[in-house]
Amino acid sequence: MLADLVRVTGRLVADLELFERFGHPDETAQWFRSWTDNDEADGREFRLFAMEGGGGFVGLWLVREGRPLTEQPVVFVGSEGELAVMAPDLGSYLWLLAYGVHPFVALGEEPCPTGTSPEVVAVAERHAPRARRGPEEILELAREEFPRFREHVDAQDANRR
Repeated sequence: MLADLVRVTGRLVADLELFERFGHPDETAQWFRSWTDNDEADGREFRLFAMEGGGGFVGLWLVREGRPLTEQPVVFVGSEGELAVMAPDLGSYLWLLAYGVHPFVALGEEPCPTGTSPEVVAVAERHAPRARRGPEEILELAREEFPRFREHVDAQDANRR
């Protein structure tokens, strides 16, 4: 899914730089310890796959035990402490990208875009045709299913406990 998206978009979509592959769990854990200022925090529950211009990351939150990566929620962890669950699964996230939804839309800081990217729509149709919904519905489904994401991260953040 993501490899196809990178192939089609050249790694840039919705103001995000997509990675060629998921970040290594050890590197992600090290980043999360630094981000939370907590040497005991374990960020191995995340698989980062994109960075936005301000230095925040988008990735999977491995919270659905025993389920494949494609069925894990997509989250945003911003460089200034912003946190949001963007989509309930990777297929839904492809549709957010097709609509041009940037992480700050999920935070409520930007309006939802009204256009689509034909190239990204084609990728979403190939890989996740049943996940097709409007961006507002996808964002709402993610918030409803994972309302405690912020609490979970804050509990590991030395500056917020």
